[in-house]
Amino acid sequence: MKIPSINWNHRAVKAAGLALAMLVPAGVVFASGGGEAGPKVWEATDTYRVFNFAVLAVAVFLAARKPVANALSDRIKGIKEQLEDLEAKKAAAEKELASYNERISLLDKEAETIVADYIRQGEEAKKKILEEAKAAAEKLEEQAGRNIEHEFKNAKMKLKEEVISEALVKAEELLKGSITPEDQDRLVDEYLSKVEAA
Repeated sequence: MKIPSINWNHRAVKAAGLALAMLVPAGVVFASGGGEAGPKVWEATDTYRVFNFAVLAVAVFLAARKPVANALSDRIKGIKEQLEDLEAKKAAAEKELASYNERISLLDKEAETIVADYIRQGEEAKKKILEEAKAAAEKLEEQAGRNIEHEFKNAKMKLKEEVISEALVKAEELLKGSITPEDQDRLVDEYLSKVEAA
């Protein structure tokens, strides 16, 4: 996570700069000595220097206290707002995750329903195909039976015709062998008499 930079307001920066500008020369003055050798004795000028430093430090503290406190307060407020924003985003992300998980579970159920539906349709199609095949086989069997019966009748008729034809040939041969020329004349006379009578 990126840490945001401190947003110092203009007054706080000015106060801090002023305090630094006052402290540095005062420190330099306080630290500088007379350069004498031997132990240093407390002098009246040292008291004034310490007093000046104390007054300056109190003034800097009083001048910088409010702007620094405001800057820190603003920074704390900004961090709190960022934390609240992150908490809100986290809650939204958790809600969205729950929504996605619910959708995934619904998709799993829907997939199971679709698979079951396809299996059911496949079973129905299989049953229908088997019924159609059975009906077609029955039709073919019935048609084959009719064809066999028709062929059987044709063969029977053909056989009958052949038997009759052969019987006629044999009968003609028998008649030819048994009819004499007198019988033929008599048959012609009978026929003619019948024709004349009609």
